[in-house]
Amino acid sequence: MVQHYLWILLLCLQTCLEAAGNNTNILTVNGILGDTVSFPLNIHESQKITNIAWMNSKSSVALVVAIDSEPAPKVTVTHQNYQKRINVSHQNYDLKISDLRMEDAGIYKADINMKTSKMEEFTTITRSYNLQVYRRLGKPTITQSLMTFVNRTCNVTLTCSVEKEEMNVLYSWSPLGKEGSILQIFQTPENQELTYTCTAQNPVSNNSDSISARQLCSDITMGLHTHLAGWLSGLAVLFLFILILPSVLLFLLCKRKQGKIFQCGNAPPFLLGLKSFIQGGVENFFVPGNLQTSPHKLPE
Repeated sequence: MVQHYLWILLLCLQTCLEAAGNNTNILTVNGILGDTVSFPLNIHESQKITNIAWMNSKSSVALVVAIDSEPAPKVTVTHQNYQKRINVSHQNYDLKISDLRMEDAGIYKADINMKTSKMEEFTTITRSYNLQVYRRLGKPTITQSLMTFVNRTCNVTLTCSVEKEEMNVLYSWSPLGKEGSILQIFQTPENQELTYTCTAQNPVSNNSDSISARQLCSDITMGLHTHLAGWLSGLAVLFLFILILPSVLLFLLCKRKQGKIFQCGNAPPFLLGLKSFIQGGVENFFVPGNLQTSPHKLPE
């Protein structure tokens, strides 16, 4: 019984080692959506190729047959999804797939049949590939959120994103050297000259966008300035209201009484000056020093 379990353990260990060995022989190939990708076979000129059978994890892809009398091999596409998209190099038999699609991604295998040095025996070499298809990244977008303003310091959160977000997209920020799509900044007046740059990259492309420190808290700063301007405008209106209202009341009172009970000339100089300002304009605002010499008669 013990020997039985020991044999099972050894068999499992062997299977795991073989699987690990096969995985290490798989070459990762990165392709760009819509572009052309090449599968390198690394065939030397001394190797006499007879044919190469290409297949993916689901079906066969193409059959390449070397013809001695022809410089170019004969290529037969064996799956309709690859029609008019398969090409083979005349020099090294590398397979090329053009107009890449997202569904082209996956495991590919090439069984290379060649003649040995004795020219009488044949041998087969297998190459395996893991094709990854990515989109070419466009320019990322930087957005601001969660802005607060405390003690002349603006706290803002920056988020960097790309259109059609995918796996394997990495973000980094300079000059801070931070990684990740989100960056929190404590902006002070002393570092207004900085420029923050977000770089998005995947295995086939990269792109970046920048924002200046002056732009970060412009909305908050503008809001504070607007609030301050509104507050000062309100104070100015209130001051003018307090300044003009007594003059208007004095004018109406003098007009009504016509000097019978209340002598406008006996009014305080400040109010008389305001009355003169209303009646005659700014040039009459500064009245002579002795304002009580005679009562003022308002014109009918």
